[in-house]
Amino acid sequence: MNNVIPNITQIPTKRPFLRRKKTCPFSGDQSPKIDYKYTKLLRKYLSERGKMIPSRITAVSAKKQRELAKAIKRSRYIALIPYQMD
Repeated sequence: MNNVIPNITQIPTKRPFLRRKKTCPFSGDQSPKIDYKYTKLLRKYLSERGKMIPSRITAVSAKKQRELAKAIKRSRYIALIPYQMD
């Protein structure tokens, strides 16, 4: 019997999945401003049920995600967008 342990450097490895760098849609010169009155923009960041979509999916930066959440909550409070969509 030949009990040879293979060298790790000789084992072929698969290349990891290459992810593209996500950039924040609100950072930049030509980016839209976050405003509670702009409901068309805010609805893009709400699910079909009316819940806010997390930043790991939408690629919004942490600072802009806080602004977006505040704008969505203000817009809900003055009834520009509903709390719950059916």
